[in-house]
Amino acid sequence: MDATACNGSKASPPIFYLVGIPSPQEFLFLLVFFIFLFLYLLILVGNTLILVAVVAEPRLHKPMYFFLINLSTLDILSTTTTVPKMLSLFLIGDHFFSFPACFLQMYLFHGLNCAEAFTLVVMAYDRYVAICRPLHYPVHVTAQNNAALAASAWLTALLLPIAAVVQTSQMAFNNIAHIYHCFCDHLAVVQASCSDTAPQTFMGFCIAMVVSFLPLLLVLLSYAHILASVLRIRSREGRSKAFSTCSSHLLVVGTYYSSIAIAYVAYRADLPLDFHIMGNVVFAILTPVLNPLIYTLRNKDVKAAITKMACPQGPGHSGALDP
Repeated sequence: MDATACNGSKASPPIFYLVGIPSPQEFLFLLVFFIFLFLYLLILVGNTLILVAVVAEPRLHKPMYFFLINLSTLDILSTTTTVPKMLSLFLIGDHFFSFPACFLQMYLFHGLNCAEAFTLVVMAYDRYVAICRPLHYPVHVTAQNNAALAASAWLTALLLPIAAVVQTSQMAFNNIAHIYHCFCDHLAVVQASCSDTAPQTFMGFCIAMVVSFLPLLLVLLSYAHILASVLRIRSREGRSKAFSTCSSHLLVVGTYYSSIAIAYVAYRADLPLDFHIMGNVVFAILTPVLNPLIYTLRNKDVKAAITKMACPQGPGHSGALDP
């Protein structure tokens, strides 16, 4: 749409109106509110438990758990960026969002999700060195190198969305711009503009490809080397132990990219708007919900540390965690 069709004033920034999920009747919003509230509390409790367990248990002061702390922190921050506003929308119909708040939410949501993708790559690298080059592990995977890798993942991810967010903020909007979404997703805000949306849509697509498929390619490359190394292990017990050290990370990677696939299919398929919106909401909330469940149910070290915190005087209090 041509920018001349806008009725916005340059003297004052526009106000955004989050439509939410268009179809449900009013009484269904209360049900949606309680579902999202339950999932958000599950995210906060699950990821906080992991953070406390890793920090409190000396036996978990290892590189892979250092990166797990980063992952849990990202899950808490990314959902806190979007879910509280969604809860307010569903419960009291708080549809309005100021211009600065909307773009801050957009930047943080996309930046933190990019950081998660890069953190998964760093975790894959850790598993690659541990399994393919075990003798070099103490040299390459040091505290300083881990901090540098984590900082690089965060910094790169937080820099990538800046250009798209700044350019989108320069687009023309009506005084009250309707965003057909539950939060300020980049594409939804672009589509609410009365400027030409093609350049920003293309830029958003290019950034999404970089932060989705490049990390996936690096993860797959790491696991191709890991698989080749594991298959060279002669003992069945050795192969099983090697695979078990990667299982939790593989499940998390699978969950993350499954949620991206759901969001992409929901956007590209000829489906009602509600499905487009919910596909993106699934991407925003599915991985943070499942990550703590995966690491507490599949990883016996983390599970033992949480059990030890919950029952310090229990029968397993003096038991040692697996090295």
